[in-house]
Amino acid sequence: MKEMKPIIYMGLTLGMMFYAVPRLNILGESKLATLFGVGWIFFALVIIAAHLHELLGVEEEAKKQIAKVRRMRRWQFEKTVQGKGKMLQFKK
Repeated sequence: MKEMKPIIYMGLTLGMMFYAVPRLNILGESKLATLFGVGWIFFALVIIAAHLHELLGVEEEAKKQIAKVRRMRRWQFEKTVQGKGKMLQFKK
């Protein structure tokens, strides 16, 4: 179900855009209506981008790296507490 949520929500957002964009008054005389239409489209695209980001799993590699660093720090802390060595230095 976790994989289906972004697909469902992205599909709903795309459907909402296909329905609403032709009805938005973007090229009208009212600046307020134009501003609302452009802002609405912008936020809908941000929602789609967020779901695409989740589907592609861009953050998976970063999460793995963070977990690796946490394990190393925990190991270093244990060794320091036990008095069996100095803290290792990370290369930057």
